[in-house]
Amino acid sequence: MEVKIGIQNASRELVLDMDQPGDEVEKAVGAAIDKGMLSLTDSKGRRVIVPADKLAYVEIGSPSIGQVGFRS
Repeated sequence: MEVKIGIQNASRELVLDMDQPGDEVEKAVGAAIDKGMLSLTDSKGRRVIVPADKLAYVEIGSPSIGQVGFRS
């Protein structure tokens, strides 16, 4: 699942490939508001920590299976 995180005053967004279901990511984002930081681990084991007050948005994509070919 692809998760995009927008950060205030940053020109690029963070894009993570997650193994966790979208519901778990959503709960982690909600808990981050209380804790003061968002901490996520991607499918390769890399951890990303973002201060909750700097979050602009979090876009949680649908699970995707590798696609081959052209799409219209």
